[in-house]
Amino acid sequence: MITAEMPVKFDRKKHKDETLLTLYKNILKPRMIEEKMLLLLRQGRIAKWFSGIGQEAISVGVATALNNDEFILPMHRNLGVFTTRNIPLNRLFSQFQGKPGGFTKGRDRSFHFGTQEYKIVGMISHLGPQLGVADGIALADKIRKDKKVTVVFSGDGGASEGDFHESINTAAVWDLPVIFIIENNGYGLSTPSNEQFRCKSFADKAVGYGIEGVSIDGNNVLKVFETIKNLAESIRENPRPVILECVTFRMRGHEEASGTKYVPKELFDVWGRKDPVSTFEKFLLGEGVLTEDMIEKTRADIKKELEQGLEIAFAETLPPPDTRKELNELFKPVTIEDTIPTGSKTNMRLIDAISNGLRLAMQKHKNLVLMGQDIAEYGGVFKITDGFVAEFGKDRVRNTPLCESAILGTGFGLSINGYKAMVEMQFADFVTEGMTQIINNLAKSYYRWEQNADVVVRMPTGAGVAAGPFHSQSNEAWFFKTPGLKIAYPAFPSDAKGLLLASFEDPNPVMFFEHKGLYRSISEDVPDGYYTIPFGKARLVKEGNDLTIVTYGLGVHWALEALNENPGLSADLIDLRTLAPLDIETIYASVKKTGRVLVLHEDTLTGGIGGEIASLITENCFEYLDAPVMREGSLDTPVPMNADLEINFLPKERFKEKLMKLKNY
Repeated sequence: MITAEMPVKFDRKKHKDETLLTLYKNILKPRMIEEKMLLLLRQGRIAKWFSGIGQEAISVGVATALNNDEFILPMHRNLGVFTTRNIPLNRLFSQFQGKPGGFTKGRDRSFHFGTQEYKIVGMISHLGPQLGVADGIALADKIRKDKKVTVVFSGDGGASEGDFHESINTAAVWDLPVIFIIENNGYGLSTPSNEQFRCKSFADKAVGYGIEGVSIDGNNVLKVFETIKNLAESIRENPRPVILECVTFRMRGHEEASGTKYVPKELFDVWGRKDPVSTFEKFLLGEGVLTEDMIEKTRADIKKELEQGLEIAFAETLPPPDTRKELNELFKPVTIEDTIPTGSKTNMRLIDAISNGLRLAMQKHKNLVLMGQDIAEYGGVFKITDGFVAEFGKDRVRNTPLCESAILGTGFGLSINGYKAMVEMQFADFVTEGMTQIINNLAKSYYRWEQNADVVVRMPTGAGVAAGPFHSQSNEAWFFKTPGLKIAYPAFPSDAKGLLLASFEDPNPVMFFEHKGLYRSISEDVPDGYYTIPFGKARLVKEGNDLTIVTYGLGVHWALEALNENPGLSADLIDLRTLAPLDIETIYASVKKTGRVLVLHEDTLTGGIGGEIASLITENCFEYLDAPVMREGSLDTPVPMNADLEINFLPKERFKEKLMKLKNY
């Protein structure tokens, strides 16, 4: 057991002078940068700083030991990862100041960024999601049979997050080549370890996942370097995950404004004697590897590099905000053609068309990986992937543990490392378990640091099948208000296939909704070949002059039924097909023609997409309206299981009444 009272014991072994001097320069640089940053913070020249003073040995030991083409996923006390990977300091300083020379163009701060050039994927503020991303990066390497290892960092506090457990469990089940580093510095902000967890060592947790666990002195840069180097060499040949606990101490506050009053003063004295920079420097002096002149020269060289970087960064000007640029850089650019299918057709149900489209996508995109609960040999609960394992193999059709967040993160990691991913939610309701990954990783990554998330999330959704409140929700509105996501919601088999194939052509994240009630209840002739339908192009199902109905999903079929029951009613029926992007121009053109509009959706009325569409119509087509914009949705309650209660919950009958009310207004 490693304790604070233990001195830092370096063992040179057979390390060459060159290796030791490289480690010394690498560990000194982040310390000198930090000291300068703290000075600039007091001068008001930077706004915030998360200090890693006292923990540099971990970052530096890791980054020095790994190959430069292996991904590292650091956190906000891992400056040494960025400097050891030789990122130009002016770019780092620009990033800290929110200037365009950084990596996020001022759209995010500090180490909340990634860079493919240096194989670094930074954190987001939600502690834990980066572990699932590491799983995906490692999975891509394993499928390609690249002999690489991925390293991801977590703090001791962050190890309480659900993502931590999900991600390690997934890595264990799939034998992924990941080293999970836990920087145990004794505190989660101000909360001490004894209020965070009961285990004596995080290495002890490894047995619960059936993997290896190692605990080392995180202030000993030589020990960290050796441990990572040895583990990495072994894991490259025998892929598997390992938990590595690095015991250390944070010498400053969680961030500078929070201070350190909550920490007993004697701890600073004990850990001050274990300072990773000064102890290593003293060791090298004693070994005759380092001299005072060499120290002075190394410091002078780093100071010169530091000052030059600051000069460039401070001279950089902030560009004026550009609304068009901000909106245009939300998604990775892509052009998807509306391809006209030719050849034979087969009568397919919605579920058949989705399965067919998924199979064609797998055949075309050899780097596409499907993940979900029970989707392999069992074929999924709806049998959409039945037979896929036999055709495409278990590397690409993967059963997952019940851990939606880790698997969504894995999808993002696959995308980072050159793959496409599909994640099936067994039911759309279960997506709540992975909201952080969708909302804060998939949706924001391209806008933040130009890393697209080539992930399609399939969402079996909707009521009408007496499945109750946890298997029947319509939750598309949760994602509709999140910039950075695309949303498809087809109502017909042919649209489902074309939109699904387009989703896999699109390098951006897509939420693909499939109504369970339509899976086997509707069918039509669908082209057998490969074709795509671009997003943002609605379908005019029926044409008329009396009024406009705007809807999607099951609502389209309710509307068709209502119009068939009222043959004297002449209406434009618009099936949106995709909700983001929204084909607002088709809506406007129809409203300007008819002067009356009813927006219908299965989702609850309050907060549904219909409210936004109604507002857009009122704001942009007011002078063309002959009646108020009306809308209808389900009751503002959970979805009841009893069939009669469910019928009452759904808006179908209320919609028919409101349709006649609008006609007669």
